[in-house]
Amino acid sequence: MSFRTNPDRILENIDRARSREADAPRSGTDLHANVRELDSEVPEVDATNPERIRRIFRLVECTYMKAAQSVALGPLAARFQAVGDLHHHHAHGNVSVSVQYLDHARPEEVGVVPFEVTPEQIADQKRETRTSRPDVNAMRVLRAGLRSGVMACYKKLEPRIREGLRERADMGHIAVTITVGLRSAE
Repeated sequence: MSFRTNPDRILENIDRARSREADAPRSGTDLHANVRELDSEVPEVDATNPERIRRIFRLVECTYMKAAQSVALGPLAARFQAVGDLHHHHAHGNVSVSVQYLDHARPEEVGVVPFEVTPEQIADQKRETRTSRPDVNAMRVLRAGLRSGVMACYKKLEPRIREGLRERADMGHIAVTITVGLRSAE
């Protein structure tokens, strides 16, 4: 019997992987993906508010693109691969966007938006991609959830960012951190 058809070897391999995860210190890398981007170009002193808000939006967009292309999403999508990791491919997640003003005393702006991964979404992606690999299909679903989550977070943060513009908190270095968290829906 080959590895693919021997259920005892498959289950033994899954048990070994789970015991490695249980023995490893909880670093959070298997449940979260973080990407941080820094903008060190200080805007001109006479820059208008729309130019300054575009600077922050461009940084959020750049961070989103790095997060979507990041290898950090791989372990999250891989949780859909193993038998029983995410029961019936159903999971809950959060997307958070944090804008930090590094050269100002103003506290960071944080927005969090929940999302859900359902078996129907995975099945739709399976039809679209024509592959049965759950991790590949989950990656596409996670990227779609990431995009909608980042846009919803930015809409939540925009009034507070505009308030920060009035305080001129953006006139220094700015960092944006995007975090994607995933947990089983059980």
